[in-house]
Amino acid sequence: MISHDLSAFLESGVSILLASRDARLVPDCVRAVGARVEAGGTELTVLVPEASAGRCPAALRESGRVAVMFSRPTDHHTIQVKGQVAALAPAAEGERPLVERYTCALARELALVGVPPRLTLRVDRWPCLAVRLRVDGLFVQTPGPGAGAPLATAAPPERAP
Repeated sequence: MISHDLSAFLESGVSILLASRDARLVPDCVRAVGARVEAGGTELTVLVPEASAGRCPAALRESGRVAVMFSRPTDHHTIQVKGQVAALAPAAEGERPLVERYTCALARELALVGVPPRLTLRVDRWPCLAVRLRVDGLFVQTPGPGAGAPLATAAPPERAP
């Protein structure tokens, strides 16, 4: 479901927000600090810092549904991945380098729009929870015409010059 080119976008330094809802349909959203496409593009693992997870883990357990938004700060190209929670567990120590690479890449992206890297790099990002989901939908969420439309397996647009 997730193409190789789309995988490269999702795993780059784009902003990641993970959202769910509890049994009463109360929404919750948290910033994530890394993602990895798995199982040939049918699964996605998203890493969420425990320090900022709040009610999100409980909501994920209650509803089993998750939506993850990936947005590139420089041009607002945004993709939403929806799915069913397959696993929720503490991230293994081996995931830490992924989190550090992601955070540095995000700091570089945000610097392009005026956010000093020191602000991004000081976020408490470890330990993390690993949220693995089975992907059942991909959507374009870039502001403008076409927002909300299902995404074909085509690659995301190149960065604007």
